[in-house]
Amino acid sequence: MASQPSSSYPILCASFNQDASYLAIGTRLGFQLFEADTGRLCYQRDIGAFSIVEMRFCSSLLAIVGAGEQPVLSPRRLCLFNTTTGTALQELNFLTSVLAVRLNKSRLVVILQDKTFIYDIDSLAILSTLDTVPNSKGLCAFSHSLDGCFLALPASTTRGSVLVYNVMELHSHCEIEAHHSPLAAMVLSMDGACLATASEQGTIIRVHSISDGTKSYSLRRGTMPSTIFSLSFGPSVQLPDILAATSSSGSLHIFMLETAVNQRNRRSSSFLGSVMPGSISDFLDPAHHHVFHNVAPEGVKSYVAIRKVEKVADSSASEAVSFRATISIIAYNGYFREYSFSINHQNETSWSLEREFNLLTAIPVVASGS
Repeated sequence: MASQPSSSYPILCASFNQDASYLAIGTRLGFQLFEADTGRLCYQRDIGAFSIVEMRFCSSLLAIVGAGEQPVLSPRRLCLFNTTTGTALQELNFLTSVLAVRLNKSRLVVILQDKTFIYDIDSLAILSTLDTVPNSKGLCAFSHSLDGCFLALPASTTRGSVLVYNVMELHSHCEIEAHHSPLAAMVLSMDGACLATASEQGTIIRVHSISDGTKSYSLRRGTMPSTIFSLSFGPSVQLPDILAATSSSGSLHIFMLETAVNQRNRRSSSFLGSVMPGSISDFLDPAHHHVFHNVAPEGVKSYVAIRKVEKVADSSASEAVSFRATISIIAYNGYFREYSFSINHQNETSWSLEREFNLLTAIPVVASGS
């Protein structure tokens, strides 16, 4: 989730919780929580501008940081907030602005411009402090699984290298040379097995294996430079099936990674694969890259999450499987859109806009008996 307010956007920050069942936004008025499946506004607090709002799964615990537009909401203060009682549980103060926060059931990670703090989330004891390269955008990626809990941070300001840190065991895992130019976006898969990265150039997205720090696939978004605003893996507990990206062009890009695995296996077993340079064979076939235009206004920041992935038997062909994904997009102009994307065994695709509403005009639902 971004933590840099912009006067051109009514939404200052947006995020989904760890299983994408809830979404949170911060505005200049306060923050709001929504049920992702229904769009119901389930919590709202209008107490000033917030640049960070992060949920801890489906619990009542939030990590919130003010945008600095009111003196009591300093960007240097992280508040752990209980939505049930409406009170602050604990506050952590820092010398510089908090740029990003990530959390799971065991750890709390706080990103500053040149330092990262890792806390035990129950005791709030500092477990590790990392000195990092200047990271003014608070760029990071975090996998919340306790079995593969990694944190990815920029390792250079001049090229796209990534430091991968084991958050549970508290040691550096590897460094990945992902791109020639500085990083613009990255995301870890749910189980921490894969890392996707995009540089400021925005033409190529790369997927890396965390186990050995090697590049697995290169995915060409386009030939013209564009800012990648967000990346999202599908919620698979194994190798991710799908990767989505939103960019400053207002387009949504979908890459079928499962197809890439099959493609590589076929190539490696062929004569052509044995003589083809790795830099070429690593590129995903363009036929498995799908682009949907105008999912957000051009230039407006957006945040994408692949919330659900289903594989269903294709009745039109024996032993064939169709693929269906639910993809949600929050545009920082205030709109939520949810798309259904389907692809069958013949690589025929269909997609539809299932829901669209304005997050800023939603009315909270009051629970009965309250």
